[in-house]
Amino acid sequence: MTVPATGRGTTTVAPRAVRRIAERAAAEALPDGGAVTGGSASVRGASARVTLRVRLPYPLRADETAGLIRDRARSRTAALTGLSVPHADIRIDALSVRPVPPAREPTGGEQPGADATPRGVEDAARSGGRGGRIRAQRRLPAAVTAAVGAVGCALLLVDVVAVRLGGTPAAWRTWLVDWASTHGPADAAVRVCGALAAMTGVWLLGCALLPGLRRGLTMAAPAPGLRAALDRTAAARIVQDRTAAVPGVVRVRVRVRRRRVKVRAGVGFGDPEQVRAEVVRVVGAALPELGLARTPALRVGVRVRSEPREHPPSAEEDTKSQAASPTAAAASAERREG
Repeated sequence: MTVPATGRGTTTVAPRAVRRIAERAAAEALPDGGAVTGGSASVRGASARVTLRVRLPYPLRADETAGLIRDRARSRTAALTGLSVPHADIRIDALSVRPVPPAREPTGGEQPGADATPRGVEDAARSGGRGGRIRAQRRLPAAVTAAVGAVGCALLLVDVVAVRLGGTPAAWRTWLVDWASTHGPADAAVRVCGALAAMTGVWLLGCALLPGLRRGLTMAAPAPGLRAALDRTAAARIVQDRTAAVPGVVRVRVRVRRRRVKVRAGVGFGDPEQVRAEVVRVVGAALPELGLARTPALRVGVRVRSEPREHPPSAEEDTKSQAASPTAAAASAERREG
C-alpha cells in the first residue's frame, strides 16, 4: 500500500542549520579580503529570514557587493533547505584596508591622474535613488514588553479561572483592588505611577515609529529594493586619512553627523589659510566618493600648533648667574694683564 506524501512525516530545518548554510553561501560571494563575522536566522513555517554580518575590504562599492551577497545567500539557502527566503539582511560591520594597486598609465581617452573608482561611486550616488533608512529591529524593547504583558495576562488568567472553579481571589488582586479604592488621583503615588506609565508609553511609541540606527549614514541605492548604510566611524576614518595627507596638517579631529561633517586640523607649518583651503578641497572631493544619498555639509577649522617653549630660568638660577658674573670678569681681567 502506498502511503500519501502528507502521511510520511515532516522535515524540519533548524534555524542553526539555515544560519550555517547562509553564512557559507555569503562567503562564496565575498571579495578577496572579506569575511562573514556572524549571523542569525529564524524559521516560520516554510519561510526563513536571515541576517548576516560581514567585513568588507576597502575601497569597493559597498552597495553592489552587499546586493551580490544578499542574492547569493537567498538563492543558495532556498535551494539547499527548500524554504523560501523573502528577507535577507546584510550588515557591514567593518572595513579592512587592502593594499592599493599601482597606478596604471593613462590611455588615450583618459587624463593623467584620473581615478575611475571614485568617479564611478560619485556617478552612482548622483544617479541612484534614496534607498531609505534601515530600521532597527529593537529586539530588547519588544522582548521586555512581550514578557511583561505575558506574565501579567497569565497571572490574571490563572486567578480568574481559580475563582470560577470555586477558589478565592489571589491576595495580590485583593490588595490591588483595596488600594485603588482608597487612593485617588490627588495622591502622590498615583501621580508618580501615572507619569511612569506615560513615559513608558511614549518610549514604546518612539521605538515603534522612529527608525533608529542613527550611527548609519544612508547610502544611495542604485537598484530598487536595495538599502545600504555607512557607519559614521568608517566615514570619519576616511575623512581623517584624507585630511592627514595634506601638507602642513599634524593633527586631525573629525566629527561626522547625519547632515554635517566637522574637521578640526592642527597646522604645524605653512600658511594656515592655504592649508585650510587645501583641506576643504581634499575633503570636499572625498565626501561624494562615500556614495551617500545626501552629501553632508562640510565645516573646516584650523588651529596653529605652536612649538613648546623653553622653561624660563628660576629666580635662584638667575641670582647664581649674577653672582658668578663678577668672578668671571675678574678672572678675565687678570688673564689680560698677564
